[in-house]
Amino acid sequence: MNIYVSTGGFKNKKATDVYKLFKSNGIKKVEFSGGKYIKNFENKLGLYKNYVQFHNYFPPAKDSFVFNLSSNDKVISKKSINLVKKNILLSKKIGAKFYSFHAGFRVDPKPVELGKKIKKTVMISKKNAEQLFTRRLKKLAIFSKKNKIKLLIENNVVSKKNLKSFKGNPFLLSKPNEIKIFFKKIKKIKNVGFLLDVAHLKVSSKTLKFDLDRAHKKLKTLIDGYHLSDNNGKIDSNKVFTSNSWFWRGINKKSSFYTIEVYNQPIKKYKKLIQIVKKKLIVNKWNL
Repeated sequence: MNIYVSTGGFKNKKATDVYKLFKSNGIKKVEFSGGKYIKNFENKLGLYKNYVQFHNYFPPAKDSFVFNLSSNDKVISKKSINLVKKNILLSKKIGAKFYSFHAGFRVDPKPVELGKKIKKTVMISKKNAEQLFTRRLKKLAIFSKKNKIKLLIENNVVSKKNLKSFKGNPFLLSKPNEIKIFFKKIKKIKNVGFLLDVAHLKVSSKTLKFDLDRAHKKLKTLIDGYHLSDNNGKIDSNKVFTSNSWFWRGINKKSSFYTIEVYNQPIKKYKKLIQIVKKKLIVNKWNL
């Protein structure tokens, strides 16, 4: 049972320092995501073999940018492609099986805007964004297959503020039907799977007015991994989940991993959350 805890909530710390804190308190499996720039990170890879996996914008660049594989900006798209390639090679070195990242954006937000209302700017068409994302994904999937790392695409979250500001959805893959259609289109691209962020799905369901449980059920067979947290349905706040949270009703117990992506909690709370996940994922063989 692969249960990870994300470093994503420790934005002002190095992921390597968060890992030390977790490890010293008995939390062995950690997902590195975001955080502060780490000098000579590649020299320390041996410390994380078989215990760590990487997600999205990691390791953070010295000069920060917003990772976006649908970007129409040549500089951002090149940086994003290079980050994926780098992470594929780093993942191979530490014995990880997956590298996950967000689906593309139709805009290029600034780093300080992530998780907030994004300042209105020109959106490229959804068709163009999807074409750029698919073309780049295809090339990266070939590279990842050679290195035996599976790429996972995470569903995006769209809030009412961003929908109103842009007069449309600036993100790819935030609706269940869109996700299903996309994966059907790319079925010939091998070595690509789906990471479901349940908190993203909850906010998007409120904004885009689709049924949350039905959406989870519709996507269930696609899911290779989960990001687990909760919120009020309005913003992706990475709040604590409980044993009664909505997503347990349809959880795919055969997924490859489950990452706790809850922010700003004491170590004791993370350990309790791990126990909740373990108990919820136990499969009773008599009820199969």
